[in-house]
Amino acid sequence: MRSLALILVLLLSLWTPQPAAAQQPARIQLGASAVVKADAHWWQRLFGPAPLELRLALDRPVPYRVFLVGEPARLVVDLKDVDLAGTSPAQLFGEDLLPAIRWGSHKGGWSRVVLELPGPYHVMRAGMDTRSAAARLRVTLAPVAPEGFAPRPSAAAALRDLPDPAELPEGPARAEGLVVMLDPGHGGFDPGAQAGAETEAQLVLTFALELRDALEARGAAVAMTRDTDVYVRLEERMTAARQSGAQLLLSLHADALPQGQAAGATVYVWNSASNDQAARQLTMRHQRDDLLVGTDLSGQDDALAVALMSFARTDTQPRSESFARLLTSRMALMGIGLHGRPVQGAAFSVLKSPDIASALLELGFISDQTDLANLTDPAWRARMVQAVADATTGWWNDEQARAGLLRR
Repeated sequence: MRSLALILVLLLSLWTPQPAAAQQPARIQLGASAVVKADAHWWQRLFGPAPLELRLALDRPVPYRVFLVGEPARLVVDLKDVDLAGTSPAQLFGEDLLPAIRWGSHKGGWSRVVLELPGPYHVMRAGMDTRSAAARLRVTLAPVAPEGFAPRPSAAAALRDLPDPAELPEGPARAEGLVVMLDPGHGGFDPGAQAGAETEAQLVLTFALELRDALEARGAAVAMTRDTDVYVRLEERMTAARQSGAQLLLSLHADALPQGQAAGATVYVWNSASNDQAARQLTMRHQRDDLLVGTDLSGQDDALAVALMSFARTDTQPRSESFARLLTSRMALMGIGLHGRPVQGAAFSVLKSPDIASALLELGFISDQTDLANLTDPAWRARMVQAVADATTGWWNDEQARAGLLRR
């Protein structure tokens, strides 16, 4: 039995299939290869550059790929498992019709042929005829106008066999030099308006943090009067804005009014003579002891302080109003629900600064169920953030253009 087992093992080893011999690389048959220019004489007289055709004869079919790259315009032909050793592009018939031809081994078993073209072309057709034991690759090119040239987006990526760069949407407008002070209202022991478990202080802080990220992504520098649940005295908010060098102070609120009296986003700018009923009620809500110090002019004569503030406000007030109009237009474009009078005047303390463009944005009214649902919806907040960020950078670009005109 042992002898029989040994015989079976021996027979099985003899019957084990042997690996097939590796296929030899294909070779280019130079005698049948050509780069030709079709009807060059009459075509060039009438239309300029003539059509081109590359023909490569191989002793067997192989995988191939063809693409164009720019700077300068080139045709690239990659051939799998083709041995180009001992051959030269100078042996191609008609190679002098092109600025340059190069070829050689590439990587991963591929060889590469690069033809520098005399101008912009597009590939009319490319194919390999495999009806016989040999194979013939033919690539036909037609001249095009420069605007019709469509190479791979990145020549560097293409020539390294990398994916083309992703086509990303254009980034938001940049705002270098812009400093914004975001002022989320209330905080700490002062929760602001409340609706169930939701407080105004927390809702506006959440929005302010999201808006900060969006503005910073646009290149703006952003300071915040608070980025946690703390209480900041109202006059300190303007002081902080001034110390940060802010060009814009944007105070954020989401107040409550008697049911049905107000809904939708509203933007307030300074108006000491405002007599709007809702504005009066909101002013009463914000008037605490520390509102008596509206600006940092302590130690100055009252008459002088008023004169200085009035003079400064002749410049800042139109800028504040311009921001408010642009902000409401952006919110409308983003489908944000607006109050019936989206821009209003009010005598809020945080709007009193005479030297900083200032606005107070009521994101909505927490007393309104629709507004409250919006304020707690991340998707709605994202649209509102985009509207405010777009308006802020747009306003700043207008400010820069205005400053240039003033200098002239």
